[in-house]
Amino acid sequence: MPESTSSVLLPPGGQRILVVQAHPDDAEHLCGGTIALLAREGKEVHYLLVTRGDKGSDDPHLPPEHLARIREQEQREAASVLGVQSVTFLEGYSDGEVEPCLQLRREIALVIRQLRPDVVFTFDPWKKDEVHPDHRAVGICTVDAIACARGLWYYPEQLQDGITPHAVRQIYYFATDRPNHWVDIGTVVEQKAAALRCHASQTSRKDILQWIREKGIVAGAEHKFKIAEAFHHHAL
Repeated sequence: MPESTSSVLLPPGGQRILVVQAHPDDAEHLCGGTIALLAREGKEVHYLLVTRGDKGSDDPHLPPEHLARIREQEQREAASVLGVQSVTFLEGYSDGEVEPCLQLRREIALVIRQLRPDVVFTFDPWKKDEVHPDHRAVGICTVDAIACARGLWYYPEQLQDGITPHAVRQIYYFATDRPNHWVDIGTVVEQKAAALRCHASQTSRKDILQWIREKGIVAGAEHKFKIAEAFHHHAL
């Protein structure tokens, strides 16, 4: 991919972005404004989800298998609102039961080799006091997969039908407590809110705009942005 300028990404930028997340709505909550801005700039944004969020309700009349179908559809609708080009779900992973394992690393590495992103967004696995096991597991497996995806002798069985090793150039960690990059999302607040409202099973009782503003004010304070999203950026 050629180098691509961006008001969102740090140099050298990139054209193709992969967002690796644990559950439907993770990306919209944590970096939805940034995704909207990237899509506006003409970047290719792709989602990879490890689970379908099947445990995301305490309603005894809503079994996990039914909720999973609802949340998958909500995620596809939210992605469309933000301009995301593709949404991929892995199979066989349940909400709350994701572990940092070789199988998950292998599957993420395959998607990286297939999509060949310049930039990956994912959870910061080193965030202090992160209580959700899926967030920690997805973050560390994504980092490990990035390291493996570039090597010829990692998972060589994947290297067929035109698939070759691929080196990601930059990682942006969201849900981080060590931010070093901030994105002003003031122009896309309504778009982020519209995407979050697609996740009605999770957000119907939440004042979405108030939540976005409260989180965004805190994130943007250090750089005098009225509303922002914060990341830890790491160039490879």
